[in-house]
Amino acid sequence: MTVCVCQWMEKVSNEKDSKAITLGHPSYVWRFGQDRRLALIRRYAPLNGMRILDVGCGLGTYVKKLRAFSEDVYGVDIDPDKVAQAQEELQHIHLAPAEKLPFPDAYFDVVLLHEVLEHVTDDRQAVLEAYRVAKVGGRLVVFVPNRLYPFETHGIYWRGHYRFGNIPLVNYLPNPLRNRLCPHVRTFTTRSLHRLFDGLAHRIVVHAQIYPGYDNIAYRHPIVARWIRNVSYALESTPLRIFGLSHLLVVKKTGNE
Repeated sequence: MTVCVCQWMEKVSNEKDSKAITLGHPSYVWRFGQDRRLALIRRYAPLNGMRILDVGCGLGTYVKKLRAFSEDVYGVDIDPDKVAQAQEELQHIHLAPAEKLPFPDAYFDVVLLHEVLEHVTDDRQAVLEAYRVAKVGGRLVVFVPNRLYPFETHGIYWRGHYRFGNIPLVNYLPNPLRNRLCPHVRTFTTRSLHRLFDGLAHRIVVHAQIYPGYDNIAYRHPIVARWIRNVSYALESTPLRIFGLSHLLVVKKTGNE
């Protein structure tokens, strides 16, 4: 009986690990890095009184923060456990994939895709759906991993086993080799990100690369983290911004398809 229980616990653990690897880890704790990203969202997309959708909302961390600006905030996620947990304290949370949103056309003023396109089955279809549910004049706010960042933050598969952690230089490998190490997650160049919007009537409001929040470093070494933040955030105003952790792309929908 003991052996059966242990095997069952191992199976559950493996299932949880597999889900985390495939779907990623959404923001569970709100820290400096999230504050900074929210400030960037506010800079480039009007939020006050707007109808807002967070695609890939996880536990609803961003939904909660966005409701400081509007009561009309929605979230969708593909993970039924996280959706059920979010629904316990939040309204307008739905179980749905990014590729098939349960909303009518031209319904939202702002659609947020925060570090989600790298995990979906079809990133182009996810963008098409976000575009479809956005109003003309509405904005799509996209954060995705930057191919030129020196570390792969989602871990890799090596010799049949998944390795957690920040793995250096993986993103600089040729596509066939990188895809073998990281079949669970995409990363984007400027060209591949812009290509997702081909054929859609839109205007780019801003496209930038941003460096991390360094929250884990700040927890242990606040002075070191402050120095790293000062240096790397200064780099965002230089050509070296291209090595930032994530792309930030804000697109204004200018017409209907």
